[in-house]
Amino acid sequence: MRPQTAHRATLTTLTALAPVSWGTTYAVTTEFLPPDRPLFTGLLRALPAGLLLLALARVLPRGAWWWKSVVLGALNIGAFFPLLFLSAYRLPGGMAAVVGSVGPLFVVGLSALLLGQRPSTRTLLTGIAAAFGVSLVVLQAAGALDALGVLAAFASTASMSTGTVLTKRWGRPEGVGPLALTGWQLTAGGLLIAPLAVLVEGAPPALDGRAVGGYLYLALANTAVAYWLWFRGIGRLTATQVTFLGPLSPLTAAVVGWAALGQALTPVQLAGMALAFGATVAGQIGPRRKPSGPEVVRGTSGGTVLGSPGRKVPKGSTEVTGQGVTGQEVAGPALRR
Repeated sequence: MRPQTAHRATLTTLTALAPVSWGTTYAVTTEFLPPDRPLFTGLLRALPAGLLLLALARVLPRGAWWWKSVVLGALNIGAFFPLLFLSAYRLPGGMAAVVGSVGPLFVVGLSALLLGQRPSTRTLLTGIAAAFGVSLVVLQAAGALDALGVLAAFASTASMSTGTVLTKRWGRPEGVGPLALTGWQLTAGGLLIAPLAVLVEGAPPALDGRAVGGYLYLALANTAVAYWLWFRGIGRLTATQVTFLGPLSPLTAAVVGWAALGQALTPVQLAGMALAFGATVAGQIGPRRKPSGPEVVRGTSGGTVLGSPGRKVPKGSTEVTGQGVTGQEVAGPALRR
């Protein structure tokens, strides 16, 4: 395996740990946390994790990044968490997860509008296959659908998808790593949820040892680490590749329900898991790019770069042209716009 391919596989695997972690949220919430407190749970997931990352990064936003952090925090955290919990409480079975699994299609459309990335037929079909596979795993017929719940599910998916694409478009400020960017968003999102939680749910509930342990897991592993891996992946992979990892969340929830909660898996669900996982893997395979010209490397002797008439390479420097290595890859993973 080439070093570049191995590096990308490692990066993709680490990014995939985020939705895998999020897939454990349902089991932790139902088994460890007080019931009917979605906003309080969202608040304790976001704000402590954000403050912790801010303390570790010790970097605050500057200039336009104050309002950009608020926008991204609202889309990825502040709006996403309450809408997600609202849909989960009002929809039967796994309908909220099914709606959420169309996130790759949202991102494909938004990437075309905001990033100029034209979707391929293969990408669209892969997104449809992922959503269909997830529906086979989690969808159960259970009465009429609640209109508000469906609207909240679509809104939560659209919110996270928009946040993913804008995170890719805006990148990160010069010298700022994904740890600080994640801390900014989690803190902003948590502060947006806080007044809503107080107004709707009132005073915090009494917590026992199990609840404290559950909230610690959600705040640290499920949010601080998982979102850091997620935003780190957004900075280094395409928005479409990242969002195609999303179906791993409901698939993980189904596996945890089977292994830890004694929930049975039918042959149809197993087939759906295989289809959704296959679509997730296919979503990581980008289209082949045709080389637009020769790739030339000039070393310490200097000289003229092939394909760039009249342009000299400074003595003692190295320059790479063509499709092999991009300036972004040479400079590092951070997006600079």
